[in-house]
Amino acid sequence: MAAGSSNYWEDLRKQARQLENELDLKLVSFSKLCTSYSGARDGRRDRYSSDTTPLLNGSSQDRMFETMAVEIEQLLGKLTGINDKMAEYTNSAGVPSLNAALMHTLQRHRDILQDYTHEFHKTKANFLAIRERENLLGSVRKDIESYKSGSGVNNRRTELFLKEHEHLRNSDRLIEETISIAMATKENMTSQRGMLKSIQSKINTLANRFPAVNSLIQRINLRKRRDSLILGAVIGICTILLLLYAFH
Repeated sequence: MAAGSSNYWEDLRKQARQLENELDLKLVSFSKLCTSYSGARDGRRDRYSSDTTPLLNGSSQDRMFETMAVEIEQLLGKLTGINDKMAEYTNSAGVPSLNAALMHTLQRHRDILQDYTHEFHKTKANFLAIRERENLLGSVRKDIESYKSGSGVNNRRTELFLKEHEHLRNSDRLIEETISIAMATKENMTSQRGMLKSIQSKINTLANRFPAVNSLIQRINLRKRRDSLILGAVIGICTILLLLYAFH
């Protein structure tokens, strides 16, 4: 029974090591594919500036990428299944010392699986980011070429639209500045009105608080008006007398 269990464990380890070796080779090839894809795209972009002949190398590399990604995912799935079987075996082992050794071996295989999985997802994400960036740049280059190959009338019309757009932006900016100045003036006038109301309120408060002072101010104002009337009457009488004297 023990010999059979030992053989089962060794068989699982052999399968795990075989899958790990296959994964290691696949991941190296997968990484080289992504690197060559980026280099090929860069070279094709340089040639595109002088030659517009389409190349199909990118599409073949895309198909190879998809194929290798599926193969690596299948190997990772198989290795995960082997690790699960090894975990089940360690849980059913009866000798504590043997169980500790098996757990150590299992943990090492799990770490290797985790590293391979992380490396695969990282490489795949980098490849997809490069492809998305290149597709976007290719679309922009097509738009630029289409714009350059357009007729003179369309180019002229586009320039007029751009100038009109810039003129509208300048007008909007001037309107916003005018509105800002008007709002600032309104706030200033509102502040001054509030200040004048405060001063008037303080004066009324002082007048109500000191009625004698208010009465004295009123008397002074009445005396000033009376003196002004007397002075005006005297000046008028003197003027009339002078006129009468001058005509007689």
